[in-house]
Formats: sequence, C-alpha cells, structure tokens
Amino acid sequence: MLKVCSFLPAVTQMIYDMGLQEHLYGVTFECPQVALLEKNVVVRCVLEGGAYSSREIDRLFSESKRTGKSLYYVEEQLMEELAPDLIFTQDVCDVCQIDTAATSAAIAHLKKRPLLISITPNTLEDVFDNALTIATAIGKKAIGMAYVERLKQRMSVVTTRLKKYKVKTKRISLLEWIDPLFNCGHWIPDQIAAAGGVDLLSNPSGNSTVLQWEDLTAYDPEIIGVAPCGFTVERTLKEIRLLTDRTGWVTLSAVRSNAVYSIDFDLFTQSSASTLVDGIELLAALFHPEAIPFPKRLVHKIKRLSGVALLE
Repeated sequence: MLKVCSFLPAVTQMIYDMGLQEHLYGVTFECPQVALLEKNVVVRCVLEGGAYSSREIDRLFSESKRTGKSLYYVEEQLMEELAPDLIFTQDVCDVCQIDTAATSAAIAHLKKRPLLISITPNTLEDVFDNALTIATAIGKKAIGMAYVERLKQRMSVVTTRLKKYKVKTKRISLLEWIDPLFNCGHWIPDQIAAAGGVDLLSNPSGNSTVLQWEDLTAYDPEIIGVAPCGFTVERTLKEIRLLTDRTGWVTLSAVRSNAVYSIDFDLFTQSSASTLVDGIELLAALFHPEAIPFPKRLVHKIKRLSGVALLE
C-alpha cells in the first residue's frame, strides 16, 4: 500500500475528507486533531507551544524569510523509519508551512527518496483541482471526483438561493492578520464572491499584503471578518483591541451596524476544499440572511466582535 506523508494541514484534512487516511503515515504539528492522535508528527516548528503576540509572530517569520532560515524542521530519523513513497508539500506560503525547498533539503539523506508533490493553489478552483491531484496520486481518482462534485453541488445551492432572492452584493473586508493589518488573498476573494460579497481591498490569486488603516477606513466596509491565519475565534479576541483602539474604528459602517465578526481561520486559510465551502456557506448567511439560513453546525466558529455568539 502506498505510504503518504502530508506536510500541510489542508492536504491532511482532504485525505480524511475522502476517507483515504489509511495511506497517511506522517503529518505536521498543525494538522487536524484527529490526525495528531492517529499519525506520526514528522514536521515541527521552533515556535511550537510558545505564547507569542501577533506582532512577535510577524517579526519572527519576517526575520526567517529575510535570512532564509526556516522555522520548520523535519524529524529525519522518524522519516527514515516511515520510508514514505510520497510527500505532499506546498509553495503557497513559506511563512505558514514548510515549503518544498525546505522539504527537499530535509529528505536529501534518506535512503528511500519519496516523490514530492507540491500542492500550491491560488484560486478556489485550484483547490478543487488539488483535491483531484491528491486522490489521483494515491490511486483513488474516482473518490476525488465524487468529493469535488459534492462540494460544487453545495456551492450551487448557495448560488441558486442568492439569485432567487436577487441579493445586492455586500462590501466586505476580511482580514488575515491584525498586527500589522493584512488583507486577504489567494482563494478567499473567490469565497467572498461566491457568498454574494466583494472585497475590493483583497488580492485575488496572490499573497495577502499589508493593508494601510487609512485605506480600510476610506473603503468603509459594510461587514468586517477578522480571521488571522492560524487563530481561532478565542485567540483573535485576545488581541482584538489592536483593532478596536484604532482612531476611527467606531465610525466604520460595519462597527456602527454591529457587523464585525471574529471567525476561525480554518474556514479560509490552511483549510481543505470542504472547509472552504463551509466558509462560503457561513459568509453567505452573514451577508444575506434573508436568502441563506445560518449553518448551525458552524456556530462555534464565529462570534460578533462584542463576544456574543452568533444566534445565541
């Protein structure tokens, strides 16, 4: 049987989504909890377990990128013992996860050299294609095709309801970091569009970038989503004053209408195709509650800025 290691949480989640986890032998420290309980953790980070602020995290990763010294490392002895046939890695972001170059260096001395497949999406459609790539590489293409089809059917339900209710596109800002402030990029603008919104400050199909506060206030979004990469709702709320204490915060339309939300990162970043569709369904319900019922299974993944849980 093919032995696989996943060096990014999104791939691990998709492998589980598709029921292919029997092939999975190694994962990263940030992978879903079910994988951490069942599989070998072969990728670690020197910052693991530390209590760092948003500003400190940004500084440490910026310094890592500047010097070319990765903060991630591979348990080489464990990899030697596992002897995988295939490793899924990535080149979307060398900040969030170990990349292909670092992986190649880490496995260079293994007796058995596994095949590396980089999963590097830029758009939502790329993510669906990646699911097929994963399933096909494991020898289960039909399972991947069925998985993608189910997800696209769920998206179609959202699109059909939005058209039926002739909704007006909402002006959105979704933030991927708050100190410093970052817009959203890659596939997240696609999610927002599919949910009946537009984020004119975003960077579709590209990296998220630093966002000037003055640009956000001038844009004055109707709804603000705060979903720092790697942060749960509770973790974000610990530093939310980095936003709420800014000059002009209280005058923003989203603030005045109580439409600012802390949302779990895994609906947008480091996520699987299925959790991205979860994110679309949740956003559509926020943007257009008259058309889309709120998915109650996701209620624990979002809170209004005040800390009052949605739909309580």
